[in-house]
Parts: sequence; structure tokens; C-alpha cells
Amino acid sequence: MVELPGHGISRVATPRTTWGRWVLARPSLPALIGLVLVVAFFGAQAPELLGTAGLADVLDVAATLGIGAVAVALLLVAGQFDLSVGMLALASSALTALLIHHAGWGIWPALAASFGGALLIGLVNGVLVVNTGLPSFLVTLASFLVLQGTTLAGMQSIGGSTRIEGLDDAPGWASAATLFGSTTQLGDGRFRVSLLWWLGVTVVATWALWRTKFGNAVFASGGARTAARELGVPVRRTTVSLFCLSAIAGWLIGTLGLVRFAGVEVSNSGLSTGIDYIVIAVLGGCLLAGGYGSAFGAAIGALLYAVAHEGIELVGWDAPWFRAFLGVLLLVALLANGVVGHRLKGVPRS
Repeated sequence: MVELPGHGISRVATPRTTWGRWVLARPSLPALIGLVLVVAFFGAQAPELLGTAGLADVLDVAATLGIGAVAVALLLVAGQFDLSVGMLALASSALTALLIHHAGWGIWPALAASFGGALLIGLVNGVLVVNTGLPSFLVTLASFLVLQGTTLAGMQSIGGSTRIEGLDDAPGWASAATLFGSTTQLGDGRFRVSLLWWLGVTVVATWALWRTKFGNAVFASGGARTAARELGVPVRRTTVSLFCLSAIAGWLIGTLGLVRFAGVEVSNSGLSTGIDYIVIAVLGGCLLAGGYGSAFGAAIGALLYAVAHEGIELVGWDAPWFRAFLGVLLLVALLANGVVGHRLKGVPRS
């Protein structure tokens, strides 16, 4: 018997099925193939994409998107959605900025307060989902709307504007800038510390998903929730924990942006970014039905997204073509996921 790690799938291995099982065991494989093709396509037309400056720009885009996509990927594996991550990033950075600019707080107390607020939002989302049975898609959409309205209203009523700048005079800013805003020049490219945060989040999430009991519970929650409960898997606790982790990811994204620009600007955006995280996770191999996917795949999906974004800009295409290209990539990923889902239905679950 051969067991597919993390998926609870077992089947007698034969020469006929070995290749299919090898592919199923690697959710990130289609994203890797897509990344190679997209890099080759745009690299041939815009060689500067493959230089240090181009690489720095790609990784800069991919890093913050990748942090959110990895967190959302864990939720998708568990059969849940979170549309509020993008707005939570804006809301948490806005709270930090208000506490610094109008309340006179230092950067670290303000970050601690916004961290606590983000964690509370994640906890509320998770508790509502597990206790009411409402679809997480709708619960987090409601959270998005609440956060959007309160953040815009709060910024305008307290600060008189949706923009706050000049926060780099706050006590403790230098140490926060080192942790969240430092850069390194390599050749023509400037690489930001957000890259290290992204790599760290991806490594920890990958390890937790494939090597811990928590990861087994995530897969079980998405693959066979009722059976998992009957077998004593802590589905409710796992789901709440995942929503808290996605909220923390949102806080981290907001903090990286706040420190980078020494300020924040809040607008009516946020939902498109939240959808982008889901798109990237699907590009990385996550099934919308749950029970299948990987954090590493979501990271590769973020790279794929970033290469397409920067490549289209470098070759001189109009900006709307990026969305069209992204839609084509998503459609291909959904078709591939449909094939994977069909194959998984035919594999006995242990």
C-alpha cells in the first residue's frame, strides 16, 4: 500500500497508476509548468524581466500577494473562503496610523493594538462560520463591508482625510523599519524584506500542512468534514484557527505597506485584492471544493501572477490585458482542478 501524504489517500501502487499518483501528490506541479511557460513567453519579448531589476520587481509584487495567498490556500484546503484579507490589511494599517498620528502612540504599541484587532476579526469570522453554518464566503464578505465602511468613516471623521503620511517620526520607527521595511541592493534590483517574510510564511505553512497533526486536520476538514468529526478531528477549532491565521496575514501585509510608505491611504478597494488571493491559490493547485492543495503551490501561483503582471507592463500591453490574461490562466487552472477533483473521487479514502 502507498499513502499520499497529507491527503489520507491509499491505493495499491501499480505501474499503471504510479504516474497519476505522483502527479496527484504534487498540487503545485501545474503552477510550476505555467510559471515556466509564462517566464519563457515574456522573457523572450522583454529580456529585462530576467535581469536583477526585473526579478526584484517581480518578487516585490509576489511577496505581499504570496503572504495572503498562502493563508487563503490553507483555508481553501479546509473547504473555506476568506474575502476580507485585503480589506483587513487596509483596516489594520489605518488603525496603526491613526494611533500614531492622532493619539501619539509609538509604532510598536500601535502595531500591537492593530494586531489584536486583526486577530479579533479573524476570531469573529471563524466563530460565526462554525457556529452558524453560514457559508464562509458570505461571512467574510460581510466582514469586508463592515471593515470598509468603518475604516473609511473612521479615517474621515478622526483624521479628516483618507490619507495619513509622515509616520516615520514615531517612537520606535527605526527598529520597525528594519524589521518590516529594510531593503538590499543587488545589481540593478532593490530587494525588500517582504521577500523574507513571504518565504518564512511559505516554509512554516508548508511544514505545518504536511508534517503536523494540525495539517492533517486541515486536510480532513476540507476532504471529509463529517467523517473527520466522527473520528475526533477538531474541525471547529481548526477552522477558527485558520481564520485567525488569515487575519494575521492581513495584518502583516498592511504593516509591510505602512512601514514601506510611512503612511496609509484607504480607498474603496480591497475586495479585488481579496479575490486575487483566492485566484492565486487556485492557480497554485487548491481545489475550491477543499481537501487538496498546498502552501508551496500558492507561493508559485503568486510568482506566476507577478511575472504576468510585470511582463505585460514591460512588453507595453495595455493594463486591462493583464486581467484578461489572468482570467485565461484561472480558467485553465479550474479545468485542471476539475480533472484532479474527478480523479480524486475515484481514489478510495482511508
